[in-house]
Amino acid sequence: MEHPSSGNIPRVLYLAHGGGPLPLLGDEGHREMVATLASIRERLERPSLILVISAHWETPVATLTAGAAPPLLYDYYGFPPEAYRLQYPAPGAPEWAARLQAQLAEAGVEVALDRQRGFDHGFFVPLSLLYPEADIPCLQLSLLDSLDPRRHIELGRALGRALAAIDPPNVLVVGSGMSFHNMRAFFASPSEADRAQNHDFERWLRETCSDPALSEAERAERLEQWVEAPGARYCHPREEHLLPLQLCYGVAGRAASECFELEVLNKKVSMYLW
Repeated sequence: MEHPSSGNIPRVLYLAHGGGPLPLLGDEGHREMVATLASIRERLERPSLILVISAHWETPVATLTAGAAPPLLYDYYGFPPEAYRLQYPAPGAPEWAARLQAQLAEAGVEVALDRQRGFDHGFFVPLSLLYPEADIPCLQLSLLDSLDPRRHIELGRALGRALAAIDPPNVLVVGSGMSFHNMRAFFASPSEADRAQNHDFERWLRETCSDPALSEAERAERLEQWVEAPGARYCHPREEHLLPLQLCYGVAGRAASECFELEVLNKKVSMYLW
């Protein structure tokens, strides 16, 4: 299933946002990630609106930020004082939030608006690297706390159709998570078996997202049944950092045009651009 075409087809990017604020603090383990995001920025036309799906916001009903100037949420702990002084004063986009909500409601998709919530670090860390000027209107969309991959793909499809209908100019949809997210493994010495699981899952994910030989029905089925992939639960004991990818795929409805392979904190990860 694909959404109708639009004069302003959104670019869609699934990225790794790294460990808390570390990418913004000069951490060596995030050097390649910072360089990769700089490379991706060069491939993108400057957006007029950014919609971020962060791994760090889950709600029973899909929810959009709707404040005019959302504050930052320093939703991490144990970092030096400068991590809590980071600023990213991006404007909100309440008018586009209302239009998206109305369009999705017409399609029978319930979406709530939250005028109080701020932008979490899954939002402001990568956007500080991509668009440090913080002058582009932004929205954030929550994950569904069911963590159901099929529902996230369906939500992405509905979101893609809604964006096509209201047609905001130059939209960038960003899924902010991490293709590897096993917190214990980040700080443990990996065995050869652990490395194999990390690499096997990444190989499967790259093929799933990028192989043009797969039909979209096959691609969607693989993403819905991701737990059957080799190394799946080693790489994702809990799937909230992968679900932004399923939602991004739902918006795009096709194979990714580019895959970026890199290491973050000595683990193999990947980012995808449609």
